[in-house]
Amino acid sequence: MAKFTDIIGQEQLKEHLQNAITMNKVSHAYIINGERSSGKEFIAKVFAAALQCGKGGPEPCGECHSCRQASSGNQPDIIFVSHEKPNTVGVEDIRVQINNDIGIKPYSSPRKVYIMNEGEKMTVQAQNALLKTLEEPPEYAVILILTTNVDALLPTILSRCVVLNMKPVSDHKVKKYLMEELEIPDYKAGICVAFARGNIGKAKMLATSEEFEKVKEEAVTLVKNINDMELSEIVKAIKKISEYKFDVTDYLDILSVWYRDVLLFKATKDANSLIFKDELQHIRRMADRSTYEGIETIVKALQQAKRRLEANVNFDLTMELMLLTIQEN
Repeated sequence: MAKFTDIIGQEQLKEHLQNAITMNKVSHAYIINGERSSGKEFIAKVFAAALQCGKGGPEPCGECHSCRQASSGNQPDIIFVSHEKPNTVGVEDIRVQINNDIGIKPYSSPRKVYIMNEGEKMTVQAQNALLKTLEEPPEYAVILILTTNVDALLPTILSRCVVLNMKPVSDHKVKKYLMEELEIPDYKAGICVAFARGNIGKAKMLATSEEFEKVKEEAVTLVKNINDMELSEIVKAIKKISEYKFDVTDYLDILSVWYRDVLLFKATKDANSLIFKDELQHIRRMADRSTYEGIETIVKALQQAKRRLEANVNFDLTMELMLLTIQEN
């Protein structure tokens, strides 16, 4: 079964949780804050298994009855809080699954552990309902709230929880994991590492995704040909982008890394630091043709497009403005 030693990076976070177990100073509530796919749920499951382990050590033993149950997802005192509506954790979700259940003593373990993913989706009413439990929790209860946005939680919730922030994993460790554990070739691993930016789950997803490879190739083809494209062709390209199942911010990240390579090569003429090494000819041509100001304008346009999409500005309009800015520079 998974153990703390299987967690790549996050040394401070691991040390904090394991020390809490060893010193018997486990808090009643933790918030684990980090990007999507960064491994929050993996860590929460390992911590929960260690808390319930029959041997009582800082690592789940993997052999006792509780650990075997936890490994198969059937430990009755490790409860996963779900929500019916995809974008909202409502007050009823909290009342039914936590508040009305927490008073019942553990079935077979020293503690009752609740794991709630997507804590940022809790409504204010749901948070206030949870607050009542956090103010006077039973001695045996531990609540783990996982979130991508700790700022979405009320200050009163934050003040009653230990907040632990996920840190980016070093590129070296991410690349080592991809190459040794997943047997990803060096070049491909390097590209995935550049896009993942320290997010091990995202790196794994990119490395094993056929669609990412396809999206990457099409994005690169677009930037190589954009200067010769008519407006109608740009509109057609936007329609194609909107059809990807992939997160559009990943598409923008591909373009960002491409122009980072162009800028880097223009400044240093060093091909060894490039992510898109196999596109050196095109990178060189673009670097020679572009000005520093032009590349900077493009990078800013990509960042602006990301912000607009996060603010739910019209997709087609946002992408058209961005691609026309790229074409002009």
